[in-house]
Amino acid sequence: MKDINFKEVLLKPIFKGNPVTVLVLGICSSLAVTVQMKGALVMALSVTIVTGLSSFVVSIIRNTIPNRIRIIVQLVVVALMVILVDQILKAYSYSISKSLSVYVGLIITNCIVMGRIEAYALGNKPIPSLLDGLANGAGYGLILIALAFIREILGSGTLFGFRIIPQCFYDAGYMDNGLIILPPMALILLGIIVWIQRSIQKDLQEK
Repeated sequence: MKDINFKEVLLKPIFKGNPVTVLVLGICSSLAVTVQMKGALVMALSVTIVTGLSSFVVSIIRNTIPNRIRIIVQLVVVALMVILVDQILKAYSYSISKSLSVYVGLIITNCIVMGRIEAYALGNKPIPSLLDGLANGAGYGLILIALAFIREILGSGTLFGFRIIPQCFYDAGYMDNGLIILPPMALILLGIIVWIQRSIQKDLQEK
C-alpha cells in the first residue's frame, strides 16, 4: 500500500478537490439549507461526522465485505450513522432538527458520503479514511457556510438570528432582499463561487 500524504488528504478536499465546487457533489442540500447560518452549520457538521465515521467503519471491515454486496453494506453503515446523528439532533436541538426537515435523513443519499467510501475508504487504512471523510465533509461545509453567510445577511439582515444590519439602514429605506433566500439565487451564488475558484486555480479550468 502506498504511503499516505496526510497534508494532501486534509487539504485537497477543502481547496483543489472540493466536493461541491470541483466535483459538483452535494448540490441539492447546499441550495436547500443555506438560508440561515445555524442550519447550514448543523448540516455541515452532520455531513462531516457521517462521512468521517462511515469511511472509518467501512475501512475497518473492508477486507471482510464480499464485493457483490459491498454497496448494501456501505448503505447500512451510512444509514446507521445518519440515524445516530438525527436522533442526537432531535434530543438536544429539536428546533434545528425540525427546521432542517428531511435533509438530515437524506444525508444517506449524499454522493459525497458514498463517493469517499468507494474512492478512498475501500482501499486505505482506517485513520487515513477517517481523515479523508472529515476533510471532504469540511470542504462541503465550507461552501454551505459561505452561501449561508451571504444569504442570511442580505436576505434577512441577520447572522445566527442576531440583527447585523442597523435599524437606521431600514429607516433610511433599505430592504432585505427576498430573492436571495430563494433556491435559484443560491444556485447563482454557488456558480459565482465556482467561477472565483476556477479563476484563481488555473489548473481547474477546462482546456
